[in-house]
Amino acid sequence: MSWQVEFKETAKKDINTLNPTTRRRVGVKIQYFLSKPNPLIYSVKLADSKVGQYRWRIGDYRVLFDVHGTKIIVLAVDHRREVYKK
Repeated sequence: MSWQVEFKETAKKDINTLNPTTRRRVGVKIQYFLSKPNPLIYSVKLADSKVGQYRWRIGDYRVLFDVHGTKIIVLAVDHRREVYKK
C-alpha cells in the first residue's frame, strides 16, 4: 500500500521555523515512516482529537497528523512542550 503525505500550511510554517539540522532530521524520519508498509505502527493514537488523530515522536519533536484512507495529513510539527498548546 502506498501512502501519500500532505502538509497543511501551519505544518509548513512549523517546519520552516525549525533549525536546519532538526528540519532535516524530521524530514528523513517522516520519509522513513512512509517507506514502511504501515507507518501507523510507529505512531501513537491521541486521546484529544482536537490536535490530531495521531502523533510521531522524533526526538524532542512531535508530528501531529490525521489519516484519511492512505493519505496522511500533517497538521503540526513542533517541540514537545509547545505542540499540544496550539
